[in-house]
Amino acid sequence: MELNLERTLTYAIAVLLPGLHVLRALFAAHIFQLNSYKYRVHFRWMRKNWLQLFWKLAPLLLGILWAALVRHPILCRAGVLTSLVSALLINLPEKAKKPLVYTKRIVRMLITDAVLSLGAAAAIVFAVEDFRLRCVLGLACVVLSPLFLLLANLLNRPLETQINKRYMRDAKRLLASHKTLIKIGVTGSYGKTSVKFMLGMLLGAKYNVLVTPESYNTPLGVTRTVRESLRGTHDVFVCEMGAKNVGDIKELCELVHPDHGIITSIGPQHLESFKTLENVQKTKFELADALPPEGKLFLNRENENIRSFTHPHPAISYGFADDCDYRADDISVSAAGTSFCVHHGEEAVSFRTQLLGAHNVVNLLGAIAVCCELGIPMQKLPPYALRIEPVPHRLQLMKRGGATIIDDAYNANPSGVRAALDVLSLFDGCKIAVTPGMIELGSVQEQENYSFGARMAEVCDYVCLVGKKQTEPILQGLQDAGFPDEKIFVTDDLKEAAQRAFSMDTESRQRIVLFENDLPDNF
Repeated sequence: MELNLERTLTYAIAVLLPGLHVLRALFAAHIFQLNSYKYRVHFRWMRKNWLQLFWKLAPLLLGILWAALVRHPILCRAGVLTSLVSALLINLPEKAKKPLVYTKRIVRMLITDAVLSLGAAAAIVFAVEDFRLRCVLGLACVVLSPLFLLLANLLNRPLETQINKRYMRDAKRLLASHKTLIKIGVTGSYGKTSVKFMLGMLLGAKYNVLVTPESYNTPLGVTRTVRESLRGTHDVFVCEMGAKNVGDIKELCELVHPDHGIITSIGPQHLESFKTLENVQKTKFELADALPPEGKLFLNRENENIRSFTHPHPAISYGFADDCDYRADDISVSAAGTSFCVHHGEEAVSFRTQLLGAHNVVNLLGAIAVCCELGIPMQKLPPYALRIEPVPHRLQLMKRGGATIIDDAYNANPSGVRAALDVLSLFDGCKIAVTPGMIELGSVQEQENYSFGARMAEVCDYVCLVGKKQTEPILQGLQDAGFPDEKIFVTDDLKEAAQRAFSMDTESRQRIVLFENDLPDNF
């Protein structure tokens, strides 16, 4: 009887160990993917989230200790099995905002990880006879499973490099073979995705346009767009160019070779990797460096960090100042949309758009300037501007029951949150903000979040903060501005915050809920 129980417990352990390893490997792969497969970023995440990682490992560490100390075979197996079941429950996958994408790279990485893990398991089984020691080593392998995955990525790196180079060479070949294609690079700390889609709509007045989809703004994202979507019938390719490090825009320009470029903004985004604002400026202006002599550079003169940067390439400016080449005035913003007038030389044309906020006037003005310089008469553009819809999760207006939702959840930056609060202030009703604050702002992050809280105190009736630790500066800004504590709700769960926002007593007033930023799963 004891022998049968011992055998049953052994089989159960043998089944659960690899199952738990798979869960741990998938979790590690998900976070590694969210961290852009960058070791430095990933290890920084691990340091920052060591408590969460320790909690997921705690049962396994207790199991190792139990297996090392307890000699009775049944008690030893029962304790190890208990630790495995506990760890399995703790490590069950949670619903992710952005789930793991099973790209070919991830699949290859997981296969290599499986080979390494099976090799380690075989070595333990054949080289170690003592069951307790086997358990200790087996549990230790599961504890170290994230490192197995990183090793798998390291081993695959030469292969991945060659595959990526082949894909990028193919994309370059396709772009080079399209002799008449007009290529426009769009970059900026914020606003680039909106301007990209605006260009896609407005340029359609004359051209057949290909736009990089969603937020495809990395070399591999652009490569995929070109290889899968570029056709001989396309006249214009609008390419969004993102950057987190110096040299990123240069790399994209070497792939695309843009004919023209537009820099929408420069701000303290990704300062954790850029380190200084000057590095951000230099990186964004790598687009200007890559343009041919006859290429046209469009600059947002409303952005201080663009105005203050000296660059030799001649530029076409757009903004609100009288000396801008393309100027907007007579701006009227309401909850129903925005109207404004565009001036270029002696020409003046009125525009209306369903987009919200003065910042979208600037974005649209930049797109209008590009279109006019590419030969589209300005008088032809107003109907196309009216068709432009908000980019999903960027000040997107929606209805839910009797509530109005302003969805600005894609990404938050200092300029963006100010614009979002300006839009919220346009509405009449009970104004509620739901936010986890801003991230990746480096040394200015705490101050910017504090200012965010102070500004919310001027606009909002209620505030729901997501992430007790993350939002401490926002809470301090709210309190220092005299915002009532009873109108502040703090939680670590976005769903709970949203439920609170939609259940608060608004005293029969219209409920206006702003969702400002939604942190990815690795924050």
